[in-house]
Amino acid sequence: MIHYIEHPSPLGLLLLAATEEGISGLYFDEHKHFNGKAGWRHDAGQPHLIDAARQLDEYFAGRRTVFDLPLDMAGTPFQRTVWQALTKIPFGRTGSYTEHAQRIGNPDAVRAVGTAIGRNPVSIIVPCHRVIGRSGMLTGYAGGLERKRYLLALEDARLAMRA
Repeated sequence: MIHYIEHPSPLGLLLLAATEEGISGLYFDEHKHFNGKAGWRHDAGQPHLIDAARQLDEYFAGRRTVFDLPLDMAGTPFQRTVWQALTKIPFGRTGSYTEHAQRIGNPDAVRAVGTAIGRNPVSIIVPCHRVIGRSGMLTGYAGGLERKRYLLALEDARLAMRA
């Protein structure tokens, strides 16, 4: 069973989803690759959702740089490998799709890595926004490039304040 809540954020309303094992989704309005919440149950008391909402609020307020949430992301073994590696990109840092392919030990799979990143079901918490084009250009983001730009600027500003 997938439980969900809608949670306000500076990026608009977020749809948070969880199973009993952990967070399974974080989606924006007009999120690419989101198939809808048919069969899901609204559950404002689900513990993983409560924790995710609190940690997201802390992140947006500048009090959190790392998420500490159990994840239950449905995907292929390759996708899960790519997504797990995304969690290793430090707060406020970026890397290219090529670097990410190298990080997972599959340097020839840049396009497949890009596709897997685009299918990341847990945006922000699994920081796919930190992957950019090799030239430094912002490329694809399932929540839209404006949101990606916002997240990168938010993290950059937090790092600058700490320096």
